[in-house]
Amino acid sequence: MKRSILFITLVLSTYLAKAQSTDDYIELARDILKTEKKSAIAEGMELTDAEIAPFWELYNEYNSKLSQTQNQRVALIKNYAQNYESMTDDKADELMKSYFKYQQDITKLKKSYYSRFKKILPKVKAARYFQLENKIQAMVDAKLAMEIPLIEVE
Repeated sequence: MKRSILFITLVLSTYLAKAQSTDDYIELARDILKTEKKSAIAEGMELTDAEIAPFWELYNEYNSKLSQTQNQRVALIKNYAQNYESMTDDKADELMKSYFKYQQDITKLKKSYYSRFKKILPKVKAARYFQLENKIQAMVDAKLAMEIPLIEVE
């Protein structure tokens, strides 16, 4: 499991540097992450034969909704990048409000799907799944934190 998560980090670092544009970077990151994440989840979940089919069905549904919600974050990062050099108080405030809305929507989605995962898995495994999701997201967040500069203040 640790090897899979480490591999995701290395792949992201290596291949994303080769992306030609922001949109290329985003799509490449999503494609790589989708494939490697699924592998890491499969390794980390230790599902029984009876749990496999319902888990992957719900996993795919959740990740489709997650991707849609994460589009807010992509738009936020693009908006930040477009306004980085000419940041105003109003724009900074708008960006933060968008960030809080995104965080709220992600939390709502996770809560909703955690309830659904608990119906098909033991609660311990449902919790483990979201631990895995959180670990992978933390790696993505760390990569973004290294790439996105802080707002310049005067």
